[in-house]
Amino acid sequence: MQVTETLNDGLKRKLNMTIPAQDLVSQLDAKLAEIKDKASLKGFRPGKVPVHHLKKVYGRSAMTEVMQDAINNSVTQTLSERAERAATQPKVDLPEDQDEINRVIEGKADLAFDVSYEVLPPVELMDFKSIAYNQPVVEISDDELDTEVKRVFRNNRGYEDKGDDAVVADGDRLGLSFVGKINGETFEGGSSDHAHVTVGSGEFIPGFEEQLIGMKKGETREVTVTFPADYQQEELAGKTAQFDVTMLHIDAPKAGELDDEFAKTLGLENVAGLRDAVKAQMRAALDSMSRQHVKRQILDALDNGHKFDVPEQLVEAEFEQIWGRVKHEIEEHGRSFEDEGTTEEEARAQYHKIAERRVRLGLVVAEVGNANKVEVTDDEHQQALIAEVRRFPGQEQQVYDYYRKNPQALAGLRAPVFENKVVDFVAAEGKATDTAMTREELAKLIQSDEYEDDGEAHEHHHHDHDEHDHEGHDHD
Repeated sequence: MQVTETLNDGLKRKLNMTIPAQDLVSQLDAKLAEIKDKASLKGFRPGKVPVHHLKKVYGRSAMTEVMQDAINNSVTQTLSERAERAATQPKVDLPEDQDEINRVIEGKADLAFDVSYEVLPPVELMDFKSIAYNQPVVEISDDELDTEVKRVFRNNRGYEDKGDDAVVADGDRLGLSFVGKINGETFEGGSSDHAHVTVGSGEFIPGFEEQLIGMKKGETREVTVTFPADYQQEELAGKTAQFDVTMLHIDAPKAGELDDEFAKTLGLENVAGLRDAVKAQMRAALDSMSRQHVKRQILDALDNGHKFDVPEQLVEAEFEQIWGRVKHEIEEHGRSFEDEGTTEEEARAQYHKIAERRVRLGLVVAEVGNANKVEVTDDEHQQALIAEVRRFPGQEQQVYDYYRKNPQALAGLRAPVFENKVVDFVAAEGKATDTAMTREELAKLIQSDEYEDDGEAHEHHHHDHDEHDHEGHDHD
């Protein structure tokens, strides 16, 4: 076999390879010898068909298989000898002249072909000890705990219809429809046919719930509110909106007291046990938020600390995946890129940068894991499957069967676990500074992280969140 490099430009490679005709003929003879023992042709006893007759009957198809096997083996062997890893499946270009191909199939000519591919770049890892990040520290105040316990009490006590003549009071759970307008124009996310809100819960824009008090079932009222200056959707921040609200139903909390008897209905011993359980849930949620913010800082640090060219084919594949979702969301909501304050050309450029960041981080995460023997255990993989199944209440068996029948999808559940373990490893090497903050401040940081990191970054526009989507991909 003869190999000549015809292109070596950055990560791009192109090779011209030649496999001698004699090698192909030898491999064809070996294949025909295998066929001879199994062949059953009319007029011949099994295993007694002459080779020249086999070649006449099977020669062309057998040589085609031999050629394909020879090409695959030659490419694999050559890349191994060159100590190169192809980013994607190498592209093989055979001669276009059919007469030339026929001569190869007939064993009269050498097989010459071109192989094009991009190599995975070497990744020189930064010093993780140079990474500094903030570790959020959020204390749970007694007032916050009281509010959450009351919410749990309210939600678990249940509600009952107040009747057709009732009016809205603080603490009622309402069903309502509304249409919101700013300067007389409706805006995305400002309308609903049937939304639910508990008066006094603070679920809606400040001032919205309070203006519903006193409304009757079936009544329509105009509610005027101003979006907070730091509202996560920048195009709405600080703006005043009018909502035409129609009351669909009014439900009042059922009678009951927040006492030990109520706590026992939830499987807890007393109110003190309920408070402990609620506090543990609040702490778990805060810890999860904290890990999310730390992860963003670590991924940013890894991105900033590793600058190298990435394979265009991987970037284009990642971009097409992101872009497909973006286009679908834009069209699904009847919007345009101009409605989002950009143009399609600008959006494509922005998402292309995000695709490049994701690919680079994927290569870095994979190298960190490989270099430091970070592995996903079978138990961790199983826990990831259980968590995924639980995301679909009532469909657990169907989801489980899907993963059981799709090994590739099941293997894909390892990637997010692998990435999180790598992030934890890097964070442990870096320097953390405990930073006290409130839950609201931490939530705003996470919203800012999501805003800046498109793909996950433009969720404030597109609300498209793929739970399997993550920045790092294991390209090992």
